[in-house]
Amino acid sequence: MVEGGYWKIKSIIYFPLSKPAFTYRAPASAPSMSFSIGIVGLPNVGKSTLFKALTKKQIDIANYPFCTIEPNKGIVLVPDERLKNLADMSKSEKIIYTTIEFVDIAGLVKGAHKGEGLGNQFLANIREADAICHVIRGFALGNIIHVAGKVDPEEDAEIVEMELAFSDLDAAKKHLSKLRDKVKSAGAKDEKDTRSLIELFEKKIVPALEQGLPLRKAGLSAEELAAVQYMSFLTVKPMIYLLNVDENTINEAPNLPKLKNEIIIPVCAKIEADLADLNAAEAQEYMKEMGIAVSGLDKIILEAYKVLNLISFLTTGQDETRAWTITRGMLAPQAAGKIHGDFERGFIAADVINWQDLLTVGSEVAAREKGMIRLEGKKYEVKDGDVCVFKFNV
Repeated sequence: MVEGGYWKIKSIIYFPLSKPAFTYRAPASAPSMSFSIGIVGLPNVGKSTLFKALTKKQIDIANYPFCTIEPNKGIVLVPDERLKNLADMSKSEKIIYTTIEFVDIAGLVKGAHKGEGLGNQFLANIREADAICHVIRGFALGNIIHVAGKVDPEEDAEIVEMELAFSDLDAAKKHLSKLRDKVKSAGAKDEKDTRSLIELFEKKIVPALEQGLPLRKAGLSAEELAAVQYMSFLTVKPMIYLLNVDENTINEAPNLPKLKNEIIIPVCAKIEADLADLNAAEAQEYMKEMGIAVSGLDKIILEAYKVLNLISFLTTGQDETRAWTITRGMLAPQAAGKIHGDFERGFIAADVINWQDLLTVGSEVAAREKGMIRLEGKKYEVKDGDVCVFKFNV
């Protein structure tokens, strides 16, 4: 669609003003990964059962420690009813959801940093994850063994937290040694910056980790965290705590006193596994019987969006209706860049309307006639649920 001397995008098909030399169609058959979550915990806390339920992917689940050796990976779609409604309105050929990659690694045990169990070698597989999901055992012993012979959620949580800190400590000490060697090199161009990093590691990062304190709680400034972002420290990442409880206690999960300042999400991995084997109607009926209003997957997704400060804006048209996940507070040009770099470089303006308002009037044409579509500029902060049409010229 051409409008007013510049290019215009509707959904993700765009055309040049002059005689079309091409029509670019962004690859949409396989949705791009929006973010990833690493799953950690002690052995036999229900990590792999939960992973299978979340991703509906068949993996080894057995009643013995270290059943998971190689990391399991699975991709799930983020449920979003807004897309279905918009797609029906636009008669879209396809719907493209935001996706999450879950990575399930081998269970940690006390002393993993010293080589106990399988060690902490598999933590490298989640260093690139955006957030960490810490599964804590809250269900009774029964027939499923516990590596410590008892169920103690507080102690279990502390063990894993300490192992993550020790893993970061090992990486920090090794990197600090390299930084010290670097400043010894004559004529180092970035000697001042390197010395600043050395001071940061020596005075804040290493001491905090030696005490088992996660770096996200070590009082580091935003600038300091940005300076060490390249290290992909595990204890910097947002943490989502899941308490895996019995079926009969899912609606009355106990609190964890030592984690009272954290949000604890009660889930029952067994129920989630049962739900994964049912169709949508059966799953809704089962949840109703169990008194569950929101599935474990939805709880995790909602919390992930909160801790990662994410929102989604939407595009819709006959070709497709799609969710685009961005950081809250992102300006319109950067949001447009999520679709294609040219949109950000040549950004002019954006037509914006809330998804509910668009559905209420029934079409973009009707919304324009009623003056409900706003023209927003480069300083506009995109909101969750905005339906956007970006205009650009390159």
